[in-house]
Amino acid sequence: MKRSSLLFVAFLGAAAVGGPAFADGNPDKGKSIFNLCRACHTLEAGKNLIGPSLHGVFGRKSGSVANYSYSAAMKNAGIVWSEKTLEEYIADPRKKVPGNKMAFPGLKTEQQREDLIAYLKQATK
Repeated sequence: MKRSSLLFVAFLGAAAVGGPAFADGNPDKGKSIFNLCRACHTLEAGKNLIGPSLHGVFGRKSGSVANYSYSAAMKNAGIVWSEKTLEEYIADPRKKVPGNKMAFPGLKTEQQREDLIAYLKQATK
């Protein structure tokens, strides 16, 4: 087997065991899960509520939405929001960023987190 083929097989194996499969998330279910977030967050660009707008969240640095008053913990967290970092955060916000001001206790099931992230990937572009 060629070296490039071996590397590809190794990559696929690592991806298979490397955590949640966000591609398996159901955005339709995620849309209804987002109702838990809607009281504090909007998907509308430039509109903050109790929490910051989630428009454009993927690839954005934590604590960086204009005109939103973040906690020092979130400003200094140094997180760039990706599927992985967002999944960790919404599982247990206070564990991921101790001292942040989000009161939400987190989504405890992996499937709910995958579904929500699948929805956010579509809805926040």
